[in-house]
Amino acid sequence: MANEAISAQLNRLDLERLKSYKGLLDFYNGLQWEGRERRGERRLIFNYARVFVEKITSYLMAGISFAVDPFEDSDEARDRARKAEAALYKVYGDNQLEQLDLETEIDCAVLGDACYKVTWDAAEKRVRVTAPDIQGIYAWCSGDDVSRVWRIASRYRLSAEEIELIYGVKPQKKTAIIVELWTDRDFELYLDNALLEAKPNPYGFIPFIVFPNLREPKKFWGVSDLPQIMESQRELNRAMSQLSRILELSGNPIAVLENVEESEDIAIKPGAVWNIPEDAKAYLLDLLQGGGVNLHINYIDLIYRVLHDLSESPRSAFGGIEKDMSGVALEIELQPLLQKVRRKRIIRTAAYNRRDEMILKILEKYKGEDFGDNQLRVVWGPVLPKDMERKVGSEQVMVQTGIHSRRTAMDEVGVRDPDYEFARWLEERESILKMNKELNAKSGRGGAREGDVSSRAEGIGE
Repeated sequence: MANEAISAQLNRLDLERLKSYKGLLDFYNGLQWEGRERRGERRLIFNYARVFVEKITSYLMAGISFAVDPFEDSDEARDRARKAEAALYKVYGDNQLEQLDLETEIDCAVLGDACYKVTWDAAEKRVRVTAPDIQGIYAWCSGDDVSRVWRIASRYRLSAEEIELIYGVKPQKKTAIIVELWTDRDFELYLDNALLEAKPNPYGFIPFIVFPNLREPKKFWGVSDLPQIMESQRELNRAMSQLSRILELSGNPIAVLENVEESEDIAIKPGAVWNIPEDAKAYLLDLLQGGGVNLHINYIDLIYRVLHDLSESPRSAFGGIEKDMSGVALEIELQPLLQKVRRKRIIRTAAYNRRDEMILKILEKYKGEDFGDNQLRVVWGPVLPKDMERKVGSEQVMVQTGIHSRRTAMDEVGVRDPDYEFARWLEERESILKMNKELNAKSGRGGAREGDVSSRAEGIGE
């Protein structure tokens, strides 16, 4: 198909996916009732869907960091790895990626997909990392391999002022559609169906990372966190609205008259006197009689439990622990949440490592850096609070018995760069041993006082 027809192609592409995005966004933002609202109908919304998305995202992103490990065991390789790590942290700080990642993860959980774009900002001489709206991203995979993307299109709308400022072209309308078309070799830029620029890809790779929230087997696009709880969320809104109406009517009771032809001047208020015929009856309708309201409350509790089960977010994840529990018992209680977080982290690890790889490649190209051959790692923080004192004691025993190395122990307790810390420990140990030798030499000449100092120094060295 000719490239000139790219805009027409995009208009026909992924229609179901884009329609689904709109419905998911509406639901997340509280548009959860179906059908038109009837006159006098009460429609309450208790937006647990938003709460569940933001809660799982908070657990997912807790304590995330990254590390760069050299493949070679040499001082030069370690220096390059530390240099690469420092460069990544600078890019993260310049682009405020902690905030961007949190916002993108919320968007990903709602829509089911997300995207990052890594480019070089020639004006500011730095790497720029952005998160384009996934509703404007289109991807083409290589045959039956959904992990290999050979072309990406990014479509977005800009104002005439923005287009003139960025591209030096003044469009005829107030706004225009921009389409970027990327492959490993080529880059094309379209402005309202007109080819504005075509050139070789300056990076040598497609500078986009498209990743799913949770992946369905053999499918490229992901799955949102919302569909499985939509029906329960709507039923909760309906049941709560119904109960609210019942309680309102009970607080403003309905007068029931039997064998009365006319009911003028019947007022329900303290001290009111009703004049009715001798064979007539009058009473107030008690909607709460017989404990009927408990049926509604029990049903709402059932829906509430279903919501937590389907979202894989137990009540204890919200701090609602009604009894004392040990750390192991709490972990068992939160197993659904932990498993969901793990599934997401497996996908995010690949996406974030790919992003870091792009950042380093762009820095090498445009700043002439040489970071060497390194292994990129995402260091995820613990989902649950840890007893650090107990953890450190456990790792100490592991090291002393030879089960764990010091590097592994530091990795287990959350040290960001175990190799760097181990190198510092070796330097400190060497300094202490050197000091011990000097003090021992002095103690042989200087008497007991210096010998006491030497003994204390040796204790520190051990």
